[in-house]
Amino acid sequence: MQSGSIPLFRLAGIRVFLHFSWFIVGAYEISVLRGRYHAPIWAVYEYLALFLIVLLHEFGHALACRQVGGHAEQIVLWPLGGIAFVSPPPRASAMLWSIAAGPLVNVVLAPFLEILLIFARAHWRYEAPDAVTLIYWIRVINLALLVFNLLPVYPLDGGQILRALLWFPLGRIRSLQIASALGVAGGALLGAYAYYLGSIWIGVMAFFLVSRAVAGWRQASELAAEERETHRALAAMRERPVL
Repeated sequence: MQSGSIPLFRLAGIRVFLHFSWFIVGAYEISVLRGRYHAPIWAVYEYLALFLIVLLHEFGHALACRQVGGHAEQIVLWPLGGIAFVSPPPRASAMLWSIAAGPLVNVVLAPFLEILLIFARAHWRYEAPDAVTLIYWIRVINLALLVFNLLPVYPLDGGQILRALLWFPLGRIRSLQIASALGVAGGALLGAYAYYLGSIWIGVMAFFLVSRAVAGWRQASELAAEERETHRALAAMRERPVL
């Protein structure tokens, strides 16, 4: 993910990168979005607003992770959204807060955007119709990102929140196995939906979800193997004769 990324800036010790493919996809997306506006420049504003919301979302993850004593130093923006490279302490509560803080940013933004849209419709409907349209779509984008991210499909935020909640009764490994299995199933369903719609972008997202869910399952298997090895070593130490 970091290969081919352009460094943008550093804020609060967190480096933000932009993947080069963002520009390629951006050119296509802007050409599609321009049909919503009288002046094409507003399509550019909408595309930038999308990634501003994504960036705020990812900073929510990163800052929350640091708050619980974890490490978070990089964020990468790419065409399908953003990724905050966070490493919270191996505790269910720390994982839960680090992941939940991202969607909470969208929850906080929602009422402000609602009020802004009401104001814009009341005062700018005729003077600046493109501005009203932009605010409307920013509101839609924020809500869509919130709903999509909360789907219980690993590695989406909803899937990782589910994993953190399962961690409390089931433990670190079992919770990751369940979340990963649901992620594979959810990604496969999304892939079928992409095929039905003939959507390349939804298909790419489905492939990403399945690949990350499989990686999560492998990580759970590695953790389980390490745990078994630790148990064997402890058992061997207990059985060692004392001279």
